[in-house]
Amino acid sequence: MAKVVAIANQKGGVGKTTTCVNLAASLAHVKKRILLVDMDPQGNATMGCGVNKNKLTCSVNDLLMDRKSLSEVLIKDTQAGFDVLPGNGQLTEAEVGLLSVDQRERRLQKILQEVKHEYDFVLLDCPPSLNMLTVNGLVAANSILIPMPCEYYALEGLSSLMSTLQTLQKSANPSLHLEGLVRTLYDPRNRLSQEVTVQLIKHFGEKLYKTVIPRNVRLAEAPSHGLPVLHYDKQSSGAAAYLALAGEFLKRQ
Repeated sequence: MAKVVAIANQKGGVGKTTTCVNLAASLAHVKKRILLVDMDPQGNATMGCGVNKNKLTCSVNDLLMDRKSLSEVLIKDTQAGFDVLPGNGQLTEAEVGLLSVDQRERRLQKILQEVKHEYDFVLLDCPPSLNMLTVNGLVAANSILIPMPCEYYALEGLSSLMSTLQTLQKSANPSLHLEGLVRTLYDPRNRLSQEVTVQLIKHFGEKLYKTVIPRNVRLAEAPSHGLPVLHYDKQSSGAAAYLALAGEFLKRQ
C-alpha cells in the first residue's frame, strides 16, 4: 500500500515542484513504484515530467469534478520514469467547484484509494496557497514534506504552514504528520543560510533532512527539456543531491 506524501509550502518559489519531480525520479531510479499527482493549476510538475499540459484532453480536475475515471486521466511510464496524474489551468475550476460538493475535502483521498496498492509512494505537488486543492492534498496524505529555502520570509511562512498542519490534524486528518523539511536553493557561502539552518535544527531537530539541495544551473535547466535533472544531467550536483535525498527519505520509512 502506497504512502502518500504531500509536498507543500504556502510560499511560492521555494523549489516545491522541483523537489516533487526530482524526488519522484530519484525514487523511481532505485526501483520504487511512483505516482506523481499534479494538484497545482500552473501544471509545472506535469511539464517537468515531459507531458505537455496544453495538450491534455483531461486532467486531475476532471477526476475531482467526477467527470472522468482514473484510468482515463492516468499517464503511465512517462519519460521521467514514473506515472503521472497531470494538472493544468483547468484545476482553477476545481478550486471553486469543490466548494459546493459533498465531502469536498476528501475527493482526492477517495480517488487514490483505487490505485494505492499499485505504488510504493504517491507524491502530491500542492499549490503554493491554502485553497481547496491543497486541503484535498493534505487530507489524502499520510505525511507532508516541506521544501524550505534558507531565507527570512520562508521562515516566516513556515509558521503559517505548521499552523495549517495542526488544524488539519485536529479535524480532517488526525494521522497526518510531518515527514520532514528539506533545504532548497542552498548556498553554503551565504551567512543567512547558516543562520536559518540553526533555527530549523532548533525547532525541528531530526525532522530536518541532512541533505541540502544546492542552487544548480542544470537543475534549473532540466524542466525546460521536460526532464528530471537525473535524466538531463546525471553528473550534476542537483542530480546527486536528489539521489541523496531519496536515500535519506527511504531510510526514514
